[in-house]
Amino acid sequence: MATFPSVTPTYSGFSKKSAPAVRTVRFADGFEQRIFFGLASNQNPVVYNLNFDLSKTDGDVVSAFLRSRANDQESFTFTPPDEGFTKTGTYSQSGTTVTITITNHGIAIGDVLTIDYTSGSATDGSFTVATSTDANTITVIAAASATNSGNVSVTLAGAKLFVCESWQKNIPYNERTNISATFRQVFEP
Repeated sequence: MATFPSVTPTYSGFSKKSAPAVRTVRFADGFEQRIFFGLASNQNPVVYNLNFDLSKTDGDVVSAFLRSRANDQESFTFTPPDEGFTKTGTYSQSGTTVTITITNHGIAIGDVLTIDYTSGSATDGSFTVATSTDANTITVIAAASATNSGNVSVTLAGAKLFVCESWQKNIPYNERTNISATFRQVFEP
């Protein structure tokens, strides 16, 4: 799997669009039922409109990368700006439910976290967020029942799989390149 070249988009012209895969049924009495369509982990694909202001050399590298992905029809790994983080907090485990408290965590149900329990005897690993009770509390489900508490470090990886829907290369002046591209998140095994 290819990884997008190590260049960062500029923030002018940068946008992120989410379109959750939801089917809605509306009944005559005003009742509405919403149902997710597809696998839970793939419910909210995002589309990024990115703008890269680059040197001519970096612009040629990005352009060649995008042409190669168009030719081989392969997805690629890309880490969008300001996506992914590592935060610390506390946890308590009762049975298989682990409650993690981190001030203003920014974590959603279904996010996959790498959890490092820095104190206590809970088992580190990769966990899917089961609930997001409020802005400071989430829960995950442990593999084994136990009673633990302590400090925790959680990492949300920012890298995701994308395809490039379209791109445009502009040359505003000598030795500079501007590439505008649309990346659509894909879900593959």
